[in-house]
Amino acid sequence: MNHSVGTAVSEGQSTFEAADVPMALLDAQGTVVAWSQAAQRLVGYSAAEVVGRSAGVLLVAADDRVKASQVAHESTLRGRWSDLTQVRHRDGRSIDVRLCVSSLSGQDGRDWWIVWATDKASLPPWPAEATVAEPLLAALPLPSRLPIGVVIRDTCLRCIRVNDTQGSKDGIPLPQRLGRRLTEAAPGTEAETLEAVMHQVLESGDPAINVDYQAFLPANVRSNRILTASYFRLDDAQGRALGVCVVSVDVTDSRRARERLAILGEASRRIGTTLDVMQTSQELADLAVPFLADYATVDLAESVPLGEEPLAHLGPQDGRIPAFRRAGLASIHPGTPESLFARGEPVFVPPTSPLAGVLRSGKSHFEPILDTSPGTWLDHHDAAWAEKIREYAMHSLMVVPIHARGAVLGVAVFVRTEDPRPFEEDDLLLAEELVSWSALALDNARQYVRERSAALALQRLLLPHRATGGSAAEVAWRYLPADSHHGIGGDWFDVIPLSGARVALVVGDVVGHGVNAAAKMGQLRTAMRTLADMDMPPDEVLSRLDEQVIRLTEAEADPRHPATTTMAATCLYAVYDPVTRTCTVARAGHPPPAVIDLYGHVTFPDLPAGAPLGLGLVPFESVTLELAEGSVLALYTDGLIEARGEDISAGMNRLRAALARPDLALDYLCSSAVDTLRAKPPSDDVTLLLARTRSLSADQVASWQFPSDPAVVSRARTLATRQLTQWGLEHLAESTELIVSELFTNAIIHGHGNGDCSSDRTIGLRLIRHEMLTCEVSDASHSHASHSHPLLRHPRTTDEHGRGLFLVTQLSHRWGTRHIPDGKIVWADQQLAVGA
Repeated sequence: MNHSVGTAVSEGQSTFEAADVPMALLDAQGTVVAWSQAAQRLVGYSAAEVVGRSAGVLLVAADDRVKASQVAHESTLRGRWSDLTQVRHRDGRSIDVRLCVSSLSGQDGRDWWIVWATDKASLPPWPAEATVAEPLLAALPLPSRLPIGVVIRDTCLRCIRVNDTQGSKDGIPLPQRLGRRLTEAAPGTEAETLEAVMHQVLESGDPAINVDYQAFLPANVRSNRILTASYFRLDDAQGRALGVCVVSVDVTDSRRARERLAILGEASRRIGTTLDVMQTSQELADLAVPFLADYATVDLAESVPLGEEPLAHLGPQDGRIPAFRRAGLASIHPGTPESLFARGEPVFVPPTSPLAGVLRSGKSHFEPILDTSPGTWLDHHDAAWAEKIREYAMHSLMVVPIHARGAVLGVAVFVRTEDPRPFEEDDLLLAEELVSWSALALDNARQYVRERSAALALQRLLLPHRATGGSAAEVAWRYLPADSHHGIGGDWFDVIPLSGARVALVVGDVVGHGVNAAAKMGQLRTAMRTLADMDMPPDEVLSRLDEQVIRLTEAEADPRHPATTTMAATCLYAVYDPVTRTCTVARAGHPPPAVIDLYGHVTFPDLPAGAPLGLGLVPFESVTLELAEGSVLALYTDGLIEARGEDISAGMNRLRAALARPDLALDYLCSSAVDTLRAKPPSDDVTLLLARTRSLSADQVASWQFPSDPAVVSRARTLATRQLTQWGLEHLAESTELIVSELFTNAIIHGHGNGDCSSDRTIGLRLIRHEMLTCEVSDASHSHASHSHPLLRHPRTTDEHGRGLFLVTQLSHRWGTRHIPDGKIVWADQQLAVGA
């Protein structure tokens, strides 16, 4: 509906649906024969004072009286006249009004006249030059374009006068109407209801305003014309009721416009309530039925991720390919028996069908009268669909494309079955508006699905999949991001296997939530893993990580506003050694760990707090704790213990109570603690990492000390071989002998960096049997001397040395070096199983 027509509807209703319009009924000579109570209130004259007199005496100007006379006598007026004029009030003053006059036909063949008045101030400007020869529709502006039907009924409610407009609107021919009551001219419940209204008006004298009714059209006419009528009693000179005047306006367009606005308003409330494409599609179908259609489907194309198998991977069926997947489905019939496909199923359509055509063209298919005759596209469809069309009398069809960002996301189909009216152009416009609104929600949902898929993929890459503490500890964890929509946040944790059966436990927290925080978290986790592989002490690991955060912040800084870029993060790093049952911990502004002993006592070790990462303020410090076998070490983020308006100590006390259950399995204890402590709704990411310590028994570790003398290499090989025999690992004896020889030789030659092989230095050898066989050789070389780090080289054929570490690489699963307080350790791991 364009703006002009919409204005006409609004202004016309405000004029002709107003309460109690002043009216008078005139005979062919212009004599007043009936007078309404509203007319008496307007000019002050009662019916007794006016009825039987010429209506012209009420007009102030002589010219107006001439016009009134012409209306009564000149046939060129075609029975209609309207103009601005002044009428005389009973108290002598003049009143500016607009008089509207329309002729009424009766059984006697003579025209009578109905006159109604409206307040001049309530109307927009009307053409001053309008002449009496101009018909009402031409002389008046927009309100006049809504023709007014007028019927005069006597006290028995028989039609005695009617204008020509009424018959064209309500569908009752003039011969069928005159002399009859409405229930005689158009029998039915609606006529009975309207007659009851007229009886009430006759009895009370009170008008009935804006009574809607359906036009009385033949059953074979597929239309739904709506009229609204106002009923006024007409009185004679003695104030007795002469009959009822019925003024009707066709409001079909305005009612439909209101309905469409109401439906679009419902769409804004009911479509797009979630970020789920299937739910959004169903919401569109549910809204369309029954407001617009009797049956509706929403089918989405391959471009919309539905979490199902891609359509491209589905094979053809009876020569057809799946073009869509059914996402929305609604019907006036329970169970939607019209549909061949259930929600979620692929929709197979022939390439000649309107659905496929709309997908290709991107334009709506409008078929108000569905053509099912031979030679149409139905000939190429399957028999089942044609049978559905016949069974449910599908007679009108619209297929509307779902557009977003230049792509066709799918199609919406609207069908009428039991509603006999065919779809009209306005219905197509409404359908396209609904689909357009839904397309925005579907595109948002599609973008969300893609972003969430990317975020979850990032999450899977950033967090451990099958973290294990190996021989050092049993581990369990829970990670619950505050950003539940994307499922990711700024917390991270890691369980990193280290040499010598040790394990590193890490928990960190980047400020913020969502994808950006997760990306920063990924950078820190990668840096942490790299530093952990270098096997440095925890305090040095955090120092290096602090430097890395500063560099990342500087690299991302805006040169114009360098202070606006930050990467605030905290971290706790712990290394547990199952051989010594010690745990070395350092923290960077992070909450301290909790230690649960075998009896359920929970303590929070007093550790230097350190500064958050990225500040470079103070050096970090490590503290070594002794843990009994079976102790539980709990690392967590502040989201588990912090609550708004509450001291942190209260949260730590709650954590203490939640962890004091040594009888529970570790995984259950982890879940129970998080469920108990997590805030609802969550305001921060929550991470809890539990590690129940294990220890290696004395018969799993063998160690020796030797003087720094080449002569002891043979003795070291012999002792190593004897130990492997005791462990039942004879198959590793040969390779272990070679590894011991090479590592010993390197330690002796490069121990001081100057070739000094003095016997006051010692070299240690330790074999550890856990998930691997670890061979460690330690020496007292200065930990920061560059020449003390063994490096793998590719020796030339003329070189006398340099092949030892190459041989160790070939014989071991992995090897490396780490620093200890009084030197370094070079180690090599071998898999226990043969050929593993």
